[in-house]
Amino acid sequence: MSTSYTRLDKDNAAVLLVDHQAGLLSLVRDMDPDRFKNNVLALADLTKYFGLPTILTTSFENGPNGPLVPELKETFPDAPYIARPGQINAWDNDDFVKAVKATGKKQLIVAGVVTEVCVAFPVLSALEEGYEVFVITDASGTFNELTRDAAWDRMSAAGAQLMTWFGAACELHRDWRNDVEGLGALFSNHIPDYRNLITSYMTLTADK
Repeated sequence: MSTSYTRLDKDNAAVLLVDHQAGLLSLVRDMDPDRFKNNVLALADLTKYFGLPTILTTSFENGPNGPLVPELKETFPDAPYIARPGQINAWDNDDFVKAVKATGKKQLIVAGVVTEVCVAFPVLSALEEGYEVFVITDASGTFNELTRDAAWDRMSAAGAQLMTWFGAACELHRDWRNDVEGLGALFSNHIPDYRNLITSYMTLTADK
């Protein structure tokens, strides 16, 4: 069944970073750990670059799940930070839902750990309440490819759109002419091959 092309809109999107916690990150095995962390930080950087409202949340951080990855707290020192005392589904926490609704945005960009629980549950809940939801697949992680694929299928079937952080950045930006150097720097900081491309471009343009 075909559906219409719904684009990410930087003026109507908020970002939910769910349970990127030190303990939970040790469970991620469907992706190389260093690459996964780079993707999470890339998502954080693009979120800041586009000035998108951001909500941070953790689950049972005083237990084995551990604290929020410190880089995220440093990147978003003023963002709403919801430390859930026990709710597994972030959408079951009233403060979290209030923070989401307070953004006034109807598009939600979501990433977290682990994919089939901490991501899938609030994604399905948000879809049920009428939000357009975009899951950043490479900034979400879980135990293995089997559980990851099952979660992707479940969310996609419910109406979520699956994207990468790079794809989301390009869709939000729309046109290179909006800012070549800024977006180029963002990509260069997280994609080594792209750094070579931008370095070449900057060298050529500097000679003109």
